[in-house]
Amino acid sequence: MASPLLQLLALSVLLLLGPAAEAAGKGRRSQPYLSTTYYSKSCPKFEKIVQDTTTDKQISSPTTAAAALRLFFHDCFVGGCDASVLVSSTRFSKAERDADINLSLPGDGFDVVVRAKTALELNCPGVVSCADILAVATRNLVVMMGGPFYPVKLGRKDALASRAADVEGNLPRPTMPMSQIIQIFQSKGFSIQEMVALSGAHTIGFSHCKEFSSNLYNYSKTSESDPAYYPEFARSLRNACADYHRNPTLSVFNDVITPNKFDNVYYNNVKKGLGLMSSDHGLSSDPRTRGFVELYSRDQNAFFRAFASAMQKLSVYGVKTGRRGEIRHRCDALNF
Repeated sequence: MASPLLQLLALSVLLLLGPAAEAAGKGRRSQPYLSTTYYSKSCPKFEKIVQDTTTDKQISSPTTAAAALRLFFHDCFVGGCDASVLVSSTRFSKAERDADINLSLPGDGFDVVVRAKTALELNCPGVVSCADILAVATRNLVVMMGGPFYPVKLGRKDALASRAADVEGNLPRPTMPMSQIIQIFQSKGFSIQEMVALSGAHTIGFSHCKEFSSNLYNYSKTSESDPAYYPEFARSLRNACADYHRNPTLSVFNDVITPNKFDNVYYNNVKKGLGLMSSDHGLSSDPRTRGFVELYSRDQNAFFRAFASAMQKLSVYGVKTGRRGEIRHRCDALNF
């Protein structure tokens, strides 16, 4: 009979067949030209329209929250929060979303922004940026999953360009050593504590088996899997991901204990060897990050405060205003 952990993991497996500039203001906590009331006169129904859209989308597609959160992070860390990751490639230009690391971004994140943009264009055409929609939609979805509320300042413009070549080196990969991940965050003005707090986004969402398969099979001459895994968890993962070569969409929840709730259980998981990625294990083992993992694992309020603060800071990273950006007609295409 399968163990409780194996049964739990089996429930967490998802078979998904769906789709695969300047940085001014770097590291600043606020921007004087942004305001939470930016659309109060030009588009007074902005908040309600985005809220209704995100609520409907999350109810119909429960993976939307994690998808939007990941999309937001991948957008902001490459040239700032300017919706450049939403732009589709053309025959003349390969856009950010087609960079290797972005090919696995879930389609639900893109779709929720497009839906909100369509509704807003009917209500107040040419007023609301895709960048602002993504920032507010992400916050709303975090709250829907039980996470903390944080204010989002508005007034971002959309990027005037999107280049796949700009992506490499700006986003951390789960296979990177912790020193390299820390360096990427610090290069953008984020502290180690903020990095650990933002990593808590892994409390929701899923990862494809191919992203961590190298830790599961033929890890070394003495160990089938990375010893950082709890042994029974490693066996469960090997069983769950056994067919990943033939089915590259095979995925597992990042948090196999409370996968549909934004909470601090992720930090307890990584302490126990129940994290999926090498970067998850690194948070618990590296002396620079271990203390914050301990803090957030025992105090959810501390995690929520830190996460909300870090997300506010992230949301104004490298934003564009004035002639440095535009209000896009469509979120997936630059204006011409």
